[in-house]
Amino acid sequence: MRITQSYLNQLELEQLTELAKFVVQENFNHHSESTMPAMELQNDVKEVYNEELSYFKNSEIFVVKDTTGNIQGSIRVIKWDYQTKLPIQKLFNINPLDISNSQNISSIWHIGRFATHKTNQDRTLFKKLMVCAITPICKDENSVAFAECDSKLLRVMNLMGIKTDVIGDSINYLGSETIPVSMNYEGLKGFYEANRYLVS
Repeated sequence: MRITQSYLNQLELEQLTELAKFVVQENFNHHSESTMPAMELQNDVKEVYNEELSYFKNSEIFVVKDTTGNIQGSIRVIKWDYQTKLPIQKLFNINPLDISNSQNISSIWHIGRFATHKTNQDRTLFKKLMVCAITPICKDENSVAFAECDSKLLRVMNLMGIKTDVIGDSINYLGSETIPVSMNYEGLKGFYEANRYLVS
């Protein structure tokens, strides 16, 4: 029997380990045919957990769970405090202030930890999670968001009407080609208005 009912929740601090395991495992599942070595899995989970712990006070993590409580999808948005090093700085050595200085920016956000269960069949899952993540950006015309996107995900986002600007060269990260992008209110509002009804 396939359980199709799902629940959108905000993740609590004590569930961070569960999130880290899910993100690492699903990134690997989507990009590799083999089984991830236990030691590598453990190290990656610890790294993701520690990073998310450092962002937690300024972030919101959204997950969709099935009726048995298993995560089916996740996404996280951080409001940058201008001090904590963002993934885009660590991975790509890109300073968000350099990109944002030409615009009249009031707040800077980072979207990450997007992952879906490989067997997930819910076609609205991506849209629900993305609406949650971009809501704060779409409530402030002078905000900008940064993300590191898997190349396949970036194509899907563009097809769905999410306009992004590529701001650097791609790297291999968590098993896939990953591209740094920025998004602003103008590029997100169309997708947001068309899909916000999915999240009550």
